[in-house]
Amino acid sequence: MNDKALFQLTYGLYVLTAAKDGKQNGCIINTAGQVTNTPNRIQIAVNKANYTHDMILETGEFTVSMLSQEASFDLFKRFGFQSGKDVDKFEGFSGFAKGANGINYITEGCNGYISGKVEQTLYLDTHTLFIASITDMDVLNNVPSTTYSYYQDNIKPKPQAPQGEGSGKTTWVCKVCGYIYDGEELPADYICPLCKHPASDFEKVVK
Repeated sequence: MNDKALFQLTYGLYVLTAAKDGKQNGCIINTAGQVTNTPNRIQIAVNKANYTHDMILETGEFTVSMLSQEASFDLFKRFGFQSGKDVDKFEGFSGFAKGANGINYITEGCNGYISGKVEQTLYLDTHTLFIASITDMDVLNNVPSTTYSYYQDNIKPKPQAPQGEGSGKTTWVCKVCGYIYDGEELPADYICPLCKHPASDFEKVVK
């Protein structure tokens, strides 16, 4: 079975935001979509390890900001490569506005947003699927949306070989940020120094 077939599916990329007890937080997701139009409902799938997931589970509300082709890699690093459990992702960041539901939506590098109130929750191993009614939405501009393929080809930096990590002919490439580990074997407990993703998100490449 070739799991690369999953890459042939078309994915958008989004900043999912939530608020709880006065704290705003967000993370990057690639699974969001409309499921009905009478009434309007959307669904999102969120990794249970994300702090944003726990906030939505407790409050039942969220906002999805649609990333556009003007989004910078710094925006992905801010919301995707660090945890809201450890940092305030909005500190020093001005590219947002507060929505009617009290949750920040992203204006920088995004072309629209949709706010939702959870109606149904389905637990799926590593992720939770939230189905929600739409409470607010707007278009911010007409810049095309960013797909996962566009991110890989145009936003994510090209891999740079790290210094001092071996000189083997086999390399391991992080599928999230493109970081390269040079060596025959990748340690099982290895953590990407750039995006902090685990060894399971690396792909073996033979030079």
